[in-house]
Amino acid sequence: MKKCVFAGTFDPPTVGHEDVVKKSLEIFDEVVVAILINPQKSALFTVEERLKLLNKLFSPFPRVKVRTFQGAAVDLLREEGTPFYVRGVRDGIDFEYENRNHYASKRLMPELISIYLPCEQEHLHVSSTLVRNSVKFSKTYADLVPSSIYGDISAMLEDKNV
Repeated sequence: MKKCVFAGTFDPPTVGHEDVVKKSLEIFDEVVVAILINPQKSALFTVEERLKLLNKLFSPFPRVKVRTFQGAAVDLLREEGTPFYVRGVRDGIDFEYENRNHYASKRLMPELISIYLPCEQEHLHVSSTLVRNSVKFSKTYADLVPSSIYGDISAMLEDKNV
């Protein structure tokens, strides 16, 4: 069985994240979606809220496992027993960033295999940062997040008085 890991902060999950996971399911038997917890980062959504959103988003896909992880991505890969690390890339800037991280991680885990999946053209502008900025400035973000969790995101933001 081939398994991959797709990790990020998912603050919040976007249509781009959803697309990467769906593409990964075409290649792998199991996709582990891992929320990387960075205690030095201030997130809009709590870890529990992001877990809830991702679990709901991927509930129709039994081959997707959602979890959290605090530490280096290579430790997560080892824990999951796979060398396959999937990364979504939108442009050359993402590619350069991911490539630098690949070589740094490869030093720590020589068997690492990074797989870069280009995003669809209509998602080139989509990012969690854009969603957070849209929220901050009271702009629409419905087209940036999966429709199946848009209502949940809106309710969570309302609870936060955002």
